[in-house]
Amino acid sequence: MHDLVVRGGTVVDGTGHRTRTADVAVDEGLVVSSEGKAGLAREEIDADGLIVTPGFVDVHTHYDGQVTWDPFLAPTGWHGVTSVVMGNCGVGFAPAAPDRREWLIGIMESVEDIPGSALSEGIQWAWESFPEYLDALAKLPRALDFGTQVPHSAVRAYVMKERGAANEEPTNEDLAAMSKIVEDGLRAGALGFSSSRTMFHRANDGTPVPGTFAGHEELMAIGRACGRVGHGVFEIATDFGIGGALGRFKDDIHWMRDLSKETGLPVSFTCAQSDREPDEWRNILKWTEEAVAEGANLRLQVANRPAGMLLNFDASMHPFMGHPTYKMLSDLPLSERVRELKRPEIRDKLIAEGTDLTGKFDRFFVHHFGNMYPLGDPPNYEPDNAESVAAIAERTGKQAQEVLLDCMLEREGGEFIYYPIINYSDASFEPIREMMQHPQALLSLSDGGAHCGVICDASSPSYMLSYWVRDRECGPRLPLERAVHLQTQSTATAYGLHDRGVLAPGYRADLNIIDLEGLTLHAPEAVHDLPANGRRLLQRVDGYKATFKNGIQTYENGEPTGALPGGLIRGPQAYKG
Repeated sequence: MHDLVVRGGTVVDGTGHRTRTADVAVDEGLVVSSEGKAGLAREEIDADGLIVTPGFVDVHTHYDGQVTWDPFLAPTGWHGVTSVVMGNCGVGFAPAAPDRREWLIGIMESVEDIPGSALSEGIQWAWESFPEYLDALAKLPRALDFGTQVPHSAVRAYVMKERGAANEEPTNEDLAAMSKIVEDGLRAGALGFSSSRTMFHRANDGTPVPGTFAGHEELMAIGRACGRVGHGVFEIATDFGIGGALGRFKDDIHWMRDLSKETGLPVSFTCAQSDREPDEWRNILKWTEEAVAEGANLRLQVANRPAGMLLNFDASMHPFMGHPTYKMLSDLPLSERVRELKRPEIRDKLIAEGTDLTGKFDRFFVHHFGNMYPLGDPPNYEPDNAESVAAIAERTGKQAQEVLLDCMLEREGGEFIYYPIINYSDASFEPIREMMQHPQALLSLSDGGAHCGVICDASSPSYMLSYWVRDRECGPRLPLERAVHLQTQSTATAYGLHDRGVLAPGYRADLNIIDLEGLTLHAPEAVHDLPANGRRLLQRVDGYKATFKNGIQTYENGEPTGALPGGLIRGPQAYKG
């Protein structure tokens, strides 16, 4: 008698192999059969007409603070994810000297757009060292599993204090101390080390985050610390080859190659298309292939849709926020703001005004109407150029700002303007598709838990199935088997989690039962449900009939059951078969 049998579903087992109709049987939290017919069970679920997949493994999240107060890690848990990796991009909350806690919160707020007030109120500090952080997390039962990485900015600030925050060169003593912290963190159970090499990541005062300019000696010293432990991903947020102030991406590829070859460990870094150098991503693929041919293990962190901003009157940013007339209304509740903005005299005045935003990017984005698209409901992330605000204005003979305002006032101010920043230079997903098909691709960059006011990409697993597998019409789709593999076995094994991501005997019984035809992503919405009434964007989904973690049902029809069978992942996990 099995504990659980999911009967007659279309099994997409995570390996990339062809689907099959079969029963999935579970005993004591492990899959024991995923072929043919299974025997009787204490609990049985009819999955006829549904797909059965492993639980998704999201390796690029920022739940470092939220994990301490939210047992469900919403919204990631809504989208079939049963394991996450946090501590990416070099930011996190350990090690944390007591007098540096608010500084770490400020870094996270500025880099990842997580309200600092929510973090200050929500985090209950019970640690200083990284091992103590893991010990505190280990006491927290959760609906899904979570692992973390040692963040460069926290390590630098802990060892070097103000010198580290200012990106000064470390002494030999500094290097030894940082290396020991990283080594101790991995021995205690961290899944890797993370750093940032991008000029996009800045502290509240505008300075690049600690570690941005780390030299070869520092990076190799820390990498060798990981090598001494024998496990761990070296994860890096990069400027993905667009040049800019750093202009050193190809040089970085060389030390990544050398580090991986010397230690035997994987190095992963972001890869995307940029408007500034729209073809440079192809060079990144070539350089990566050359390094792999020389024996390195380099992985390309790729996204399944463009990274960009969602702009509306209840988000962190929108094109009218610098208009004097809007500023006079900005403190009103949304419904009252919308009512006022619809008044002809207010509307005309707002459209005629210019912005008083002075930042280079601010002034550019508020007038870049050719890159603004009404998102819609259901949301459209691959719109044609003809759907841009600029194109609509040209067709209708209206001012672009008038079209923009009309769009933003739809759905009582709930409509979003979609402003893609990377991966949409050609108004096409073809570069994304090519990147996802690359053998070194690592599906990533959902940023679950972060960018609360302008991005909502934690829904990426659902988007992969609903759009890439089923709905895309303007180009080739992805096979269902490939789409599932990219976010199960591929992501799990990249981080040494060999016990999950596959529906086969001996693997963890983390699984989803999904109505693929009915899978529906709704438009994002702004809510104020973080501690201290903090705001974030969430995106709901229909179609998940059930999600199981370790054989225990955690979600039913999109709602949490209240079961909390998950928790901290300490280090690599071996296959249990």
